[in-house]
Amino acid sequence: MKRTIVAVATLSAAFAATLAATAAAPAFAADAMAGMNMSAKPSAMHPAMNNALASAEVRKVNAANGMITLKHGALENIGMPPMIMAYKAKDADMVKQVHEGDKVKVRIENIGGTPVIVKLEKQS
Repeated sequence: MKRTIVAVATLSAAFAATLAATAAAPAFAADAMAGMNMSAKPSAMHPAMNNALASAEVRKVNAANGMITLKHGALENIGMPPMIMAYKAKDADMVKQVHEGDKVKVRIENIGGTPVIVKLEKQS
């Protein structure tokens, strides 16, 4: 019985030492990043991206609900990778001016937590 108690005590001491060493690590990382502004949104860090338009191809237009499905490149301003996705158009005129297969330049922004097409330019 004594051997079991000694083994448990040894394991507990080893676990406590490991836990103490691990707990100290985040403090080191926090000090290394102390001068960084981590509160900025991706677009705030690069002012040129604020007005950047992404290249896209119209895959589908749904005038009834004001949605345009796009195959687009990376949307740096909102941190989205390239993908195919349906987006709400900010105004009905955007939906009327494009057709499936059109090449466009778009600006998509998060409005109320929803990605919305706020600018759309049809390419010739």
